[in-house]
This record gives sequence, C-alpha cells and structure tokens, in this order.
Amino acid sequence: MRFEDKRKTLSKKEIWEEYCGFLDLSLDKFMQIQHRLLNEQMKLWESSEIGQAILKGKPLSTMKDFYKHIPLTTYDDYADLLLSKDSSVLPSEAVLWIQTTWEGGIHPVKVAPYTENMLKSFQRNVIACLLLATSNGRNDFHVSDKDTILYGLAPLPYATGLVSLVFEQETDIKFLPPVKEAQEMSFSERNKVGFKQGLAQNIDYFFGLGSVTYYISKSLDSMSSDSSSSKLSSIPLYRLFTLAKAKRNSRKENRPLIPKDLFQLKGFMVAGTDNELYKDDLEELWGIRPMEIFAGTEPTLIGTETWERNGLYFFPDACFYEFLPISERNKMKQDPNYIPRTCELDEVCENETYEIVLSVLKGGAFMRYRVGDMYRCVFVDHNEKGGLPKFKYIDRVPEIIDIAGFTRITQTSIETVIQLSGLPISNFCAKKELENSRPFLHLYVELTPESMYQRAITIEVIRQHLSVYFHYVDQDYKDLKKILGIEPLQITLLKVGTFELYENNYGQSIECMNPSMHEIQKLLALQELNYEVERRG
Repeated sequence: MRFEDKRKTLSKKEIWEEYCGFLDLSLDKFMQIQHRLLNEQMKLWESSEIGQAILKGKPLSTMKDFYKHIPLTTYDDYADLLLSKDSSVLPSEAVLWIQTTWEGGIHPVKVAPYTENMLKSFQRNVIACLLLATSNGRNDFHVSDKDTILYGLAPLPYATGLVSLVFEQETDIKFLPPVKEAQEMSFSERNKVGFKQGLAQNIDYFFGLGSVTYYISKSLDSMSSDSSSSKLSSIPLYRLFTLAKAKRNSRKENRPLIPKDLFQLKGFMVAGTDNELYKDDLEELWGIRPMEIFAGTEPTLIGTETWERNGLYFFPDACFYEFLPISERNKMKQDPNYIPRTCELDEVCENETYEIVLSVLKGGAFMRYRVGDMYRCVFVDHNEKGGLPKFKYIDRVPEIIDIAGFTRITQTSIETVIQLSGLPISNFCAKKELENSRPFLHLYVELTPESMYQRAITIEVIRQHLSVYFHYVDQDYKDLKKILGIEPLQITLLKVGTFELYENNYGQSIECMNPSMHEIQKLLALQELNYEVERRG
C-alpha cells in the first residue's frame, strides 16, 4: 500500500509508528535490531564473491569473526568487482546501480548496488524524513496530496534521484518542475521554471544541498524581476496579488524579495556537507529552519534530524554502525599495520568525535566501510533504559576537502592539478577554511628555488592557473564560485624553504591535507624569519 493510501485510511498515530517509531526505541532494542540484521547480512555476504574476496576463506559466523576477519575497507577493496556492475558477485541481486564521483580514484566514478530490500528500507526512511520535516512533535505531521516540492536534486543515477522516485511512487506530491522535465533542463532554467510554477501553485517543500538551496533562495529577487507580464499570464489572480504585496513590502523595507514573502513552507530538508553554515541564513530567508538528513551513495539514507533540529538519529535498518575514535585514527596514520578498535552505538561517548564505519544491510556490498564522514556525539541518555544517542555531522574526513557538497578534493587531485598546470610548485598544504561563514580551499604553496631566479610569479597567476585545471579535473568545481558567492580557491605564497624549515624546527612535516590552524600559524610564523635558501642546480 502506498503511503498516500495509508495517509487516507490510517490514523496519524498508526502512520507515525510505522515510519517514525524507531525514535522511541530503547538503545537496547535498537542494538538488538542492529545485531539481528547484521547476522542476516553476514550470512549473505560470506557466501558472495565480493565477501570471499575480502575474507579470503576465513569464517564469518560470529561477531568475533566480524571484527577479526573483516578489515576496515574503502572503495578500493570493492572497485574491481563493482565497476563492471555484475550482480552475480553480490550478496543479493542489484535492482539499481547508483553512482557518484570517486575522489582520488583512478576511475572517474564509483558505483554502488541497491537491492530490493535496501530500496524498501530507503523508501520507508524517506517517508519518515518527510513526516519529520513537517512535524512539531510526535504523531504530528502535515502532509497533503495537493502539496508541491521545489525540485533541487540531481537526477538518477545519483542518489538524490532516488528521493524524487520515492516521492513519485509513494505520494501525490508534485515536483516543480515535474521530474522528467526537470532532468532535461539546465540548473538555471530549472530554477526559473520551478519558481514560476511555485508562484502559480505555492511551494510546500524544498529539498536540496544546503549550498544549492541557499543560492536558489538568494536568486529569488532576480528571478521575480525577470517575470514579464506575458510570463505571469498563467498565474492565478490571487497569487499575483501575493507577489505584488510581497514586492511592495520589500521595497518599503528597502530589501530584496525573499522566499518567506511569498511562500509558507511546510517542510524544508537539506543534505550534503556544510549545511550548518547555511542553516541560520536559510531560516531567515524561508521562515522555517531546515532539517538535515544524512545519506550517501554507498550506505543509502542513514539518519535524520527531527522537529528539534538539533542533531540526528540513525535508522536501525539501513546500516550497522561503528564509530572510529580520533585517537584510533591517529594510531592508524602513524602505523599502517595497526588494527583499530571501533565502538558500537551503545559504546559512544558524549562530546567525542568519530569517523563513521558502515556495513550496509539487506544484501548490500559494503562491510566495515569507511565512507569518509566525521560525526560528533552530542547527547547520550545515561538512564538505565536510555534512548538513542544523538549526533552532529562535522565534515568529511581530513584527507578529503569537500566544499559545500560540490567538490571533493584529495591530495592526489591537487597533485594532478599542479602537474597539469606546469607551475613550479615544490611543496604545498591544503586546508578548508571559512570566509564570512562560507567554505573555500586555501592552498599554502612554495615554489622551487630555480623559479625565483627565472621569472616573477604572482599569487593571482598561481590562482588562475590552478583554477583552470581544477575545472578540468573536477567538473563540479566550476559551479563553486557561482554557488558560494566567493572565490573558492585562495593562495598563500610561502618563502622558498619554508616547509623544510618547519620540519627541521618541529621534527616532523606539516600535514598535507587539513593541518590544524595551530600548525598553519606555525608555518606562517616562519615567514618572519630571515633565512636563505641555496640555489639548486
């Protein structure tokens, strides 16, 4: 039975219990579900070709086996078998393959299989997010068959395309513009058409990357100005009155037209990275605070905030969750052979930050998988029958610089860009930093000694050259400047010999990717010293 049919035949309480009842689970009950589903998954995975490739003949019958015989994995461990999209190697048959960019990989994309049972869980959890986005508390949600949603999602084969698919299959909610039409439009055209249709029909929901929803929201005034009388002819008179009144009020207050002047959202959902940087602005623009949901190509939809908008809870049926403490990550970096200890959900500590490790349930391919995300536990119920821990999404792991959910930059990709550019850069470190609460990539670079004698190279020349090749290496990078409203790449040029001097002074080299601000400050402090570097060659 479709959700739409359930909505018309069941009570709100019954619907809530079916989709959002997991929120009322005790931690013990949650873990029971986790272990039951993991045991089912282990049996499927052990007998599959992809499982055997990693297990190498070792048994997988107990939780002890799970931790002892399955190492922490990355996409490299699965690529050879998955990239051919051959279901025969999987624990269960794939009915759909989802893809995303493979950051730092030798292949341009990575693909992930979705089984029928995975899709059923995904479907149920998407509806849970829809209910929670419109709720003010338990059993209280506001969904109608006449609702509309502004289309702000990437289509299939990207994971966000699954959300629109679920909405279309399970509800009568209408996308603005309709999904099939939207997929054929450019980003700019889709926004303009969606806005015009929203003027005519109202907008009840908005869902997209936090950075993208902010960009669209800030573009509202210019899009309304582009609406000529001929373009407005199909808009009902009462909506035209709303538009005229909104414009009059905004002029009176000497400010641009903003979304809450025209629309009263029932639900607002954002996904991706850096959402925390946009939440306050988005709430001011729309009059409703966005609710974060948490998903990924490989693990599906794993968690959501609630009406409280102050942290997420994980769904019990999407993945089995492990948490890798920062202290254990550091030991792994120092010793590649070190076998780290992870925590299960009932072992996490309040105010601690973890890298999440996921085993995809329901016949999924990935086990003990490092998806590359960091979370901080913000609440643990210390009562005897405690409820579920609550988390905040922090960012990608330090080895990956994700800017606004649009681009994922690794050491390898930076090295590739430098090589392609032909610039005489001998050393660099890269850090994700903020300017006016907007993220950007800051490269601290050192040129070769020879270049200093051959030609003058300015910061602007370096930035322009690298930007060209970032566009080439990362197709999404080109949209960053437009989306962020700031230059996404900033350069600091260091004196020749700075990185060597840092290592000599502090006994170790600076982290190449996302060093701490303390390390950056120590690096910059060396610029005040007078030191000479011998010309080489």
